[in-house]
Amino acid sequence: MSRIWLSSPHMGENEKKFVEEAFSTNWVAPLGPNVDFFEKQLSEYVGVKAAVSLNSGTAALHLALSLLDVNKGDLVLCQSFTFAASAFPIIYCGAEPVFIDSETDTWNIDPQLLEKAIEDQLQKGKKIAAIIVVHLYGMPAKMNELLSISEKYRIPIIEDAAEALGSSYNNKACGSFGKAGILSFNGNKIITTSGGGALLSNDENLIAKTRHVSAQAKDPAPYYLHTQIGYNYRLSNICAGIGRGQMEVLPQRIEKRRAIFEQYKIGFSGVEGISFLEEPNGFFSNRWLTTIVFDEKYFKLGTIETLRQYLETLNIETRPLWKPLHQQPVFSDCKSYNNGISDKLFDTGLCLPSGSNLSESVIENVINEIKKHLGI
Repeated sequence: MSRIWLSSPHMGENEKKFVEEAFSTNWVAPLGPNVDFFEKQLSEYVGVKAAVSLNSGTAALHLALSLLDVNKGDLVLCQSFTFAASAFPIIYCGAEPVFIDSETDTWNIDPQLLEKAIEDQLQKGKKIAAIIVVHLYGMPAKMNELLSISEKYRIPIIEDAAEALGSSYNNKACGSFGKAGILSFNGNKIITTSGGGALLSNDENLIAKTRHVSAQAKDPAPYYLHTQIGYNYRLSNICAGIGRGQMEVLPQRIEKRRAIFEQYKIGFSGVEGISFLEEPNGFFSNRWLTTIVFDEKYFKLGTIETLRQYLETLNIETRPLWKPLHQQPVFSDCKSYNNGISDKLFDTGLCLPSGSNLSESVIENVINEIKKHLGI
């Protein structure tokens, strides 16, 4: 049986054409026409003034923090229920991450717990330089509440929308709310450039600085002149060609992922103890990954791991929900504000195969195998 991946790349019709254009015109180095066009596509789609394409979402987040003057000793408040790449760039800047737990409606950063953490750290005389909000699995965070807190305490928000291209909150695209928005085009994302990312912003000065610093911060001169530290973070013109083609099929990819979510939901309807993350009113998720949660009242502890192992024997890839960053050994010395929600989700949740290149029959097979193993 061929491998059923969690979320594999799904190419359209024109990616190869744009890549071949890069070769035929010898634009194979970073920057070039594909980069310019891809950035225009991104900014127009998300509804921001500009986008800078970079070689990873991690690079974009690092630059956002650096250009917002996050420095050694500063605190950055970061969602705990997320991939570690949401927090690693905080360490790159010499700052200290403080992890904030989730709320139950979206699984994203809890606004009330966030404000509690801010008040607590300010009373201790700490400087809070930024807040990192993640739109987890494509589900938007509660941006109205979070923006209100950001404005109240004058702490900029960086949106980690790595999983949320195509998602929106009250008809406004994820990645367009904060001082900066971050996208990822890793191979498992809803669209890919093989590897890559982007920084989005309405702040033209921030965009200009990002363009400068991400290309090694070369000052205008007939020789290489540098008055600040730069990074080699730009996306290649070849990879941007893949991105151009992927943007053309993004609406269909979102539609397919949402259809997969609905197929899973219908497949397990009426089964007690199994639930899915629903969209609150005004929230639109791209359903990057469909996740399933098992109620411990109906399923024994350890059910998820035995199920995952069973599916693996059938060459079906599944994965537990994100292990909270406050549980990660690498962040064991970091402060966190916990309510137990992300801990429970990690213990009771599973990511299911959700790639837009999976057929209805494949999804139906996954549903049937899960039911078979659970005796449903």
